Amino acid sequence: MAALPLYLLLTSIFLLSLFPTRFAEVPCHANESSALMEFKRSFKTDRTDWRCIHPKVHSWSMDGRGDCCSWDGVKCDEVTGRVIALNLSNSCLSGIMSPNTTLFRLVHMESLNLAFNNFNFSPIPYGFSNLSRLQYLNLSKSDFFGEIPQVISQLSELISLDLSCYWDEPLRLPNMGDFVHNLTGLKELDLSFVNLSSPIPPILANFSSLTSLRLRYCELNGDFPVIIFQLPNLEVLHVAGNSNLSVFFPKPHWGSPLKSLDLSETNILGEIPTLIVNLGNLSLLNELIAQDCYFSRSLPSSMGNLSHLTKLDLSINNLQGQIPVSFANLTQLSVLCLSSNNFSGDTLEWMVNLTKLTDLDISDNQLSGGFPSSFENLKQLRVLALSLNNWHGDIPSTLWNLKDLESLFLDSLNLNGTLDANDLFKLKSLEGLYLLDSNISFAKTFINATSSKLAYLHLISCNLTEFPQFIGYLSKLVLLELQNNKIQGTIPRWMWNNSRESLNYMDLSDNLLTSFENNQTDLPLLNLGYLDISSNLLKMTLLVPPPLVVLYNISNNFLFGEVSTSLCEMRYLIVLDLSDNTLNGTIPPCLGSIGPLEFLKLTRNIFDGIIPRIYPDGCALRMIDLSENRLRGIVPRSLANCKMLEYLNLGDNQINDSFPFWLSELASLKVIDLQSNMFHGPIEDNLSQLNFSNLHILDLSNNSFNGELPSKLLKSCHAMKVIIDQDTLAYLSVYPRLNLSYATYEIIMTYAMTLMNKGIEREYAKIPNVFVAIDLSNNKFEGFIPELIQDLKSLRMLNLSNNFLNGTIPPLLANLTVLESLDLSRNNLVGEIPQQLAHLTFLSDFDVSHNRLSGPIPHGTQFDTFPSSSFAMNDGLCGSPLPNKCTNGDSVPPPSSFKVDNKEECLFDLDWRIVLGGAGGGFLVGIVLENLIIDKKSRWFWHYSKKMAEGWKR
Repeated sequence: MAALPLYLLLTSIFLLSLFPTRFAEVPCHANESSALMEFKRSFKTDRTDWRCIHPKVHSWSMDGRGDCCSWDGVKCDEVTGRVIALNLSNSCLSGIMSPNTTLFRLVHMESLNLAFNNFNFSPIPYGFSNLSRLQYLNLSKSDFFGEIPQVISQLSELISLDLSCYWDEPLRLPNMGDFVHNLTGLKELDLSFVNLSSPIPPILANFSSLTSLRLRYCELNGDFPVIIFQLPNLEVLHVAGNSNLSVFFPKPHWGSPLKSLDLSETNILGEIPTLIVNLGNLSLLNELIAQDCYFSRSLPSSMGNLSHLTKLDLSINNLQGQIPVSFANLTQLSVLCLSSNNFSGDTLEWMVNLTKLTDLDISDNQLSGGFPSSFENLKQLRVLALSLNNWHGDIPSTLWNLKDLESLFLDSLNLNGTLDANDLFKLKSLEGLYLLDSNISFAKTFINATSSKLAYLHLISCNLTEFPQFIGYLSKLVLLELQNNKIQGTIPRWMWNNSRESLNYMDLSDNLLTSFENNQTDLPLLNLGYLDISSNLLKMTLLVPPPLVVLYNISNNFLFGEVSTSLCEMRYLIVLDLSDNTLNGTIPPCLGSIGPLEFLKLTRNIFDGIIPRIYPDGCALRMIDLSENRLRGIVPRSLANCKMLEYLNLGDNQINDSFPFWLSELASLKVIDLQSNMFHGPIEDNLSQLNFSNLHILDLSNNSFNGELPSKLLKSCHAMKVIIDQDTLAYLSVYPRLNLSYATYEIIMTYAMTLMNKGIEREYAKIPNVFVAIDLSNNKFEGFIPELIQDLKSLRMLNLSNNFLNGTIPPLLANLTVLESLDLSRNNLVGEIPQQLAHLTFLSDFDVSHNRLSGPIPHGTQFDTFPSSSFAMNDGLCGSPLPNKCTNGDSVPPPSSFKVDNKEECLFDLDWRIVLGGAGGGFLVGIVLENLIIDKKSRWFWHYSKKMAEGWKR
């Protein structure tokens, strides 16, 4: 009888095994299905976003497949049916994340991944703290914005946390130490590009489970805790891009099993000094760093003991000396990057041991001697970057034996000779060739390129005088850069014989090209997205680019004729630059209706007629430059639909209109240039409220405005009231993002300007964000100079000349402490020049000529340098530099001592004065697409150009 229960038990088990699905699967709970559906409905799907791979939520439906456990990206517990994991990375989501998003109802969730979506700069909701069981949380690169809520630190079960973002849209975390204090079980932490602005909290040294720590470009400062190198499980350590983070290497024994180490763009000072180790005195170390004491900045030979390393990146660190021979022991390395340092030496024979290397970058150092031969042993190399060193001679033939090589960088080397394209095509895997600033020429031989994978060809500044013939044989060519050569004559059709469907990016700018073969006016390049043929000698009508182009620049040529309306069919166009040609006729009215268009530059042509009037809701334009044409009519009111507009330049036309007061609706406007038109009337009639809060530059010069100076307008210029710290200097720019087929580009488009002074014109390639200017000269303004101008403390240039202003010069103008150019000439001003103006220590240009001023000219460091022409035609003025001497009663003592912050520097040095002061003129603001060269004599620009260069390395 005892056997019967056993028989029944075995039978039950057998029967259960026949129906596993019926009993194992538990359907999703209705409240969780509902929560997920509500979450889906709160977002749109944007398949055009470059992050979009697959819209997983499209499979979600309550009809037929109401069981959410079967939906894409959803995982449920097999026993309870509760949602425990949600992976919606790269799911094309677009919209605002609600603070009360229904995701927070999924309280059993253990893993949540929302990376690579577009949450439109939503703040990270505080409700994540409801998901107390979370072990994995990934919100990276999804356009969250603002401060990371501290409540996330309450998720004490977290094993992996990724809140990394983009450099231009950073999140902030004010106190990292407090944030991580409760997260001691973390194995993976990634806060890359989050603005931390603090030292690395020492508490991280206690995170013994940590296997991966990524804090790239976080504005970290102070000393990197050496003990972190010795965490027992740490395999990945990436703290790149923190230039104020001082890093010392530990003494010989490194305890951690590091596999990937990235310290690029930090401040590596070498091995920690023995004295500090013996004393255990880190405060002494901080003192030495603060006093900028000398450290070796060399790599210790002990780094050769990191035998598990597969990736090592120490680039951009100003490291000195030779690369340690002990690196030969790093036989597991696949990636080695030592670029942009000061390594020297003439031998790299130790590299023969690194046979697993796939990526080697030793560019931009002081390595010398003949071209290294040790590379021939590195058979697995995919990337080889040797640019900007002091090697010389011919390219060794052994290089063509690296069959796996995909990218080859040989820029700016002292290489010479002729390169046979057939040798190049021996590299069957080669996709990218970079020969910038090279004197290598290409042999004219029979070419067999049928199997070439070459897709990215960079031959910039190579002194080429003709198109290399092998280009026409490349069937996979995606990017072609031939700018800044000396290629002459016609652009031949054979160039794209085999790349009509593949070519996506073509830059032929800065050459001597005159036309397309057979006067071709369209290009048969089906997928071309980027076309730059600017700064050539093209004499032709406007070429209509292929319909998928996002950037089209054909400026600075000799184009003639009218612009075809077919341009408006380019529905992906973001940047259009037709400036500096002789195009005529009317501007196509439909140009403003190109949806994605952000940048429109038509300056210096012969366009006439009216400004296009169609700018629909959602207009994306951020910069418009129509200056120096023959445009008439009025400024179209529909421009108010371009809510993101930052720059508007309509100067030097024939526009006949009153002041477009509705521009104040455009809260992002930084530059308004209406100079040299036929604007007329008072500015502030019927205006009750204005908002020009971001305005940096206002140029209304050379018009017929009348009435009193626009006090309400000036009062609303809030950005002009705050002096920007020069240590945080940037240039006025926008950064359009171009989504091409193979990559996403974020190009820099900086404002440029031309200053006029007494008929002398000088162009400046960039406008620092500290430059603030108002030019109302050559109008018919009357009345007093309003004292509220004193509130515009960041003004660098003020020009009110050639008007009918009366009254006295307000002494409170002395509150404009950074003012460098002041022109009040050719008015009806009376009284004395206020002595207080002598305190303006940056004032390098001053003109009050042709008024009715009287009394003594103030004395001071700056005033004593101004010429007599600055004070001419004021019969009552006396004192140096005028011939009229003051009587004893008129004399004025020198100004009292005045303290000035030594850190401030004058925006324009003395050799720039010729363009800054004076009568008439006004100034013209334009835009440039490239970083043009600034005169090195101008110390201020040169000083900050270096600072900006450091910033752009990111």
